[in-house]
Amino acid sequence: MTESSSADAVVVAPRRLPIRLAAEALGSGVLGGTVIGSGIMATLISDDVGVQLLINAIATGAALTVLILILGPVSGAHLNPAVTLALVADRRVPAREIAPTIAAQLLGFAAGAVVANLMFRSVALSVSTTVRGEPGLLLGELVATAGLVAVILTLVRRDQRAWVPAAVGLYITSAYFATSSTSFANPGITVGRMLSDSFAGIAPESVLPFIAAQLVGAAIGFALVRLLIAAR
Repeated sequence: MTESSSADAVVVAPRRLPIRLAAEALGSGVLGGTVIGSGIMATLISDDVGVQLLINAIATGAALTVLILILGPVSGAHLNPAVTLALVADRRVPAREIAPTIAAQLLGFAAGAVVANLMFRSVALSVSTTVRGEPGLLLGELVATAGLVAVILTLVRRDQRAWVPAAVGLYITSAYFATSSTSFANPGITVGRMLSDSFAGIAPESVLPFIAAQLVGAAIGFALVRLLIAAR
């Protein structure tokens, strides 16, 4: 996701590309480690699935808010390939930066999974066995990602960029409970979650369908904003 300063959010920050990529990798790593680590911690301190999900949701929403505030001025803090693609489609990020930005994000999410696993488990990588392939879950991912992209682009187009960190954090926290999939809403974190056989994990066979649903959702969110909510 993204925010730059209080004035320049969700656009390419005035930093050299290597610095922006490093910030995207770092932010994605922290976000991935937070999602996976808080999920593992939740299962250690409670047997109640509702409490576990609440812990995971609050930790993720809070981390997103802080990361966007801190890294927005450096890289735009997309921290999400779907958001990067939406910003490119909205002509706010150069198309030539798609590949390196998404590569940095994926590297960060993988590293975050490794760190989370090492903090709570004895192995660095443990491929998830949690299958999430039901049609209802894929619809949930479509809805969650469409909403996330719509929130971000609406605030940007309305010059309400200072609201982006709080809005994204609150949206993801609520979407954990409002969508059947618990709102991954991020192809990068989906790949990262595959690398941890824990509460937040997703089995490899479910990853591609999830990512497909996320990309369709991002396209729908982009179209809704462009046509209905915040047309130029």
